[in-house]
Parts: sequence; C-alpha cells; structure tokens
Amino acid sequence: MLAQVAPKVGDIGHNTTLVLEAMRQAEDAGSDVVVLPELVITGYPPEDLLYRSSFMDAAEQAARRVISEAGEVAVIFGHPKRTSAGLKNSATLARNGQALGVYDKQALANYGVFDERRYFTPGDGREVFDVDGWKIGVGICEDLWDDAVVKDAARHAHDVIVNLNASPFHVGKQAEREALMAKRARQFAAPVLYVNQVGGQDEVVFDGGCHAVDAEGVLMARAPLFETAWLSIDLAKPCGEISEMPQPLEQIHDALVLGVRDYVHRNGCRQVLIGLSGGIDSAVTAALACEALGVENVLGVLLPSRYSSDHSVSDSLALAANYGIETFTLPIERVVEAAEGVLSEPFAEWDLEKPDVTEENVQARIRGMLLMAISNKTGRMLLTTGNKSEVAVGYATLYGDMAGGFAVLKDVYKTQVFELARYINRDQELIPEHTIAKPPSAELAPDQKDSDLLPDYAELDAILEAHIHDRLSPEEIISRGFDADVVLRVVGMLYRAEYKRRQAPPGVKITQRAFGRDRRYPITHGFKEWQACRYNQK
Repeated sequence: MLAQVAPKVGDIGHNTTLVLEAMRQAEDAGSDVVVLPELVITGYPPEDLLYRSSFMDAAEQAARRVISEAGEVAVIFGHPKRTSAGLKNSATLARNGQALGVYDKQALANYGVFDERRYFTPGDGREVFDVDGWKIGVGICEDLWDDAVVKDAARHAHDVIVNLNASPFHVGKQAEREALMAKRARQFAAPVLYVNQVGGQDEVVFDGGCHAVDAEGVLMARAPLFETAWLSIDLAKPCGEISEMPQPLEQIHDALVLGVRDYVHRNGCRQVLIGLSGGIDSAVTAALACEALGVENVLGVLLPSRYSSDHSVSDSLALAANYGIETFTLPIERVVEAAEGVLSEPFAEWDLEKPDVTEENVQARIRGMLLMAISNKTGRMLLTTGNKSEVAVGYATLYGDMAGGFAVLKDVYKTQVFELARYINRDQELIPEHTIAKPPSAELAPDQKDSDLLPDYAELDAILEAHIHDRLSPEEIISRGFDADVVLRVVGMLYRAEYKRRQAPPGVKITQRAFGRDRRYPITHGFKEWQACRYNQK
C-alpha cells in the first residue's frame, strides 16, 4: 500500500499519527508492506528546524515509536537521522517492533526549492530490504532522478523498487514523474512504486500522484492528485485503479485551492478578506478563496475612489451575490484628500505639485492600510490579488495592493488568470462576464488602462516566460520576432522590481520558475543585460 498522506512541517505528533494510521489501514487491507513519503515524520521541507537539537530529539523519538509499534505489516517511512558522519535523510523498514533496514538518501537535491546540501550528508551505499524473500530496492526522491545512483543500484537484483518522495507540484510534473519511473522500471527490470505527500507548505504545493509501473514501464495504478489517498498495489495482478490525470488548467486551479486552504488553516486562521475592485484578479482570488475555505469565511471589501468606475462597484457586487460573499464598502476619498492635504505643503515647497505616480500610490497604500486594519482587528488573513505579470514588472504598489498575508496569484500570469476565470465559469457564470471582457485597469488615474504602461498581456507574458522560464537573453527573445524596444523595457522592469518582490507575501508556486526560492537574483548588481543589449542594438 502507498500512503498518500498530508504531513505538516514541524508537527511531529500529527505526522506520527498519520504513519500509525497508515499502518492500521494497511493491516486492515491485508497488505504486506505500507510505504510513506520522504521525511514524513518531520514534514517537508523542515529547513532550519533540523538545526534544533530538541526538534531532532522529538523526530528520533517518533521514529522509535513507529518502529516499536510496527506489526506483521512492514512499514517503510522517511525521517531524518543523526550520525557521526552528519545528518541523513533516511528511510527505515520496520516490522514486528524491529528496524530491519535503513537506507540513506544519496542524491541530495540542491536546485529550485530544494536546499538539501545545507542540511544533509549523502548516503554511501545501496540498501536492499528483504520482506518474506522479496528484495525491495529503496530510493528517496532525487535518487531515481540521478543516473549515477540508478546505474549503481541496477547492478543489484530487485523484485520491486519503492521511491519515497516529497515532490512539489508544477504544471505537468505528474507526467514527468510517470515517464521517468517507466524508464527506471525498464532499467531495473522490476516494478517501481512511487509515493508522494500531498498538501500545501508555505509557497510549495505537494500534489501526491502516487503511482506504480510494472517492469516494462506500463502504468498499473495512480492515486488522485491533490487529495489524501491509499493506493493498494497487487504485484501479482498488475492492474489497479488509475485515477484520471487532470488537464493543465485544472491542475493549476486545484493547486491554488489546496495551497490557499493549507496556508490559511496551518497558520491558525479560518477566515480571509479580499479587496474587491471589480477586476479579474480580485474576482479570481475571491473565487478560489471561496472554494478553498467556504463562502462563509470570505469577506469582500470594496474601496472605491474618485476614479472608480460604476462598473467596478457593480461587478464586485455581482460577484459577491453570485457566491454569497459578505461585503461592505469603505470609500477612500476622504482619506485620500486628507493625505494629499498633508503632503501639499512640502510638495509645493519643492515645486513638485504636478500629479504623478506618487498620488496613485497614495490611493493604493490607503487601501492597503484599511484592509490591514480590518485584518488586524478581525483576525482575518488578507489575501493579495496581484498576478505574476504585474509582480514581474513592478506594476504593483509596495504597502498598497502588495500588502497582505498570502499572494494567491503570485505565480499565475495574467493570461492564465483569464483562463482560470473561464474555467471557474465552466458550468455557470460565477465571475461576471463584464469583469472578464473589460480592459484591465488599476483605476488610479482618469481613464487609466494597464495598456498605457504595459504591452498587451499576451505579448508581455510571452516575453516574461521566455526570459524567466526559458532563461533566454534579450537578444534571443528579440530573435523570436518580438519588438526590441519592448523586450528591453520589459526585462529592465523585471530586474528593477526585484526589491519589491523581496518584500511581497508568499504565494502558491505552480511553475518551475516561481519568484522566491526558484529564482534568486540580487537586488543590487551591475549585470544589466538589457542595457548591454540596447547598446549592441545601436
């Protein structure tokens, strides 16, 4: 049995209960072996908690408890282990109250969200577990992605390979996993069983996707994604339940819902609030929050200004009515006038009276201040509504629309936000059609449109994806047919906005190049690639 469970980082008591419950489930199902994810005892990634001796004491005590309570059904589970050679990322086989084998992870992942070499030292050998004469090869996550580790392991005879994972989601990740496991099964000439955890942890979402392939690489079974599950595998009968693979847009939707739910709940909150602007971003954020937390736990706040259009208010109220979201309205005009009055004297003295982005940001920051005041007073978590396109080029206001506890759309490009809105409306119109159809606008100045400052979002997103995800240089992007001036302007905006992103709240990761741990650039640096390209263009 593969146990697709949802451990919580640092909650060792909860995680131990998950393991013991999986052991009971396997016993009731008549299984011979139950396999749980990588570092299931601590949750993944435990990060610098591993440096706390009291944390490691608790983790090792929990591992001993699991071993002592193991019965006739063998259990293979992940946990950290202190040794004289350093800390190991380990998997233990326990049965009848005894540890019958321990395997230490050899290939330590150290890219993207992974930082395992900071904490662990690699294992130096291949352990083959024996259960009633069955030779079980063990790998932990990256081990089966590493050709050298696999080549060494393939020299041993195995009846089956089990791979314990804490593998984060990105769009298309499950297909990549299954293709690799099929390849490894053919190399080992043995079935491969893949177990993964599920749940949200800060910016990362684990989507589960436990599955099994036979010795020829044919898929035997797959657990559903984004939910806890028990997947029973009978190697004598190479066929089982194969849950449907969600389409990419459905995967994004489900990852965002799960990420919001677990971030809010695991940080001790039940309720959230959202500034409703009538725009597509706040509408999609509210829709996802309703799905994740329940409509009764979502509060919508309208903050109209002198520049807010009538449809901004009517579209917000229509969305709220469609879902049943509680709302109230806080017009910001009086507060804006007060702030402008206070600032008028120094601005006049410095001959800086002409309105510019300063006055726009004052409005955004007043909104942020009011929303955070409600958050503080009510204990509701404020969800920000900015998308990846805006965050990338700095089209967002620090301490304004960037203020909050969690950024739901932080890794979702604007074009994908529109696609999500259509997906949410697949059965009925929940997000008003006018919200989807109207030109995007921050409404911080008269007749303002996003297109006044930014390229069309389809073009902007294509340039950003080429530079961020594909890591193409400005010259390479231009060679694809994009306008040189637009490319250079966008890339320059991307790097100049790094300081803003460092101060932004966390948000759900759905791509391989999410801002934050996936993409780490200095704020201050002299490698201004877009300027060099501009010079070369001349």
